[in-house]
Amino acid sequence: MPAIRPATPADEPAIRACAEDAYAQYVAAIGRKPQPMIADFASAIATGHAHVICADNAEIDGFIVFFPRGDHMFLENVAVFTRAAGQGLGKALIGFCESEAKRLGLMAVELYTNEKMTGNQALYPRLGYAENFRRTEDGFRRIYYRKALR
Repeated sequence: MPAIRPATPADEPAIRACAEDAYAQYVAAIGRKPQPMIADFASAIATGHAHVICADNAEIDGFIVFFPRGDHMFLENVAVFTRAAGQGLGKALIGFCESEAKRLGLMAVELYTNEKMTGNQALYPRLGYAENFRRTEDGFRRIYYRKALR
């Protein structure tokens, strides 16, 4: 079973490398780096909002950033290195986020994806997320999803 733990400042380079690796495939389609590639990971780590997953209990294979926002957990960023793709690690990270939301008594998990990230548009509904709305923010066309937990 992969280990999920809070990220530490020493993990920041691996988290940033993971984001660069996982999202690089979308840069050309979007026309610039997507928000998850330029996020403030140091702040997410310092506030306890970032967690990492290590399938072999050593090397970081992926990460997730989430935090409570009103009645729901906001899942801001989730990525897995391409070398570790297909092992269910992203699904495990999202499940961890959902478990933490339930533990805190929150009603749902919300997230967004860029509309150019078509794979996510197939993935999130399979995980029980429903499209909530679409809007353009900071020049990015985003699709918001919500999964009720009760």
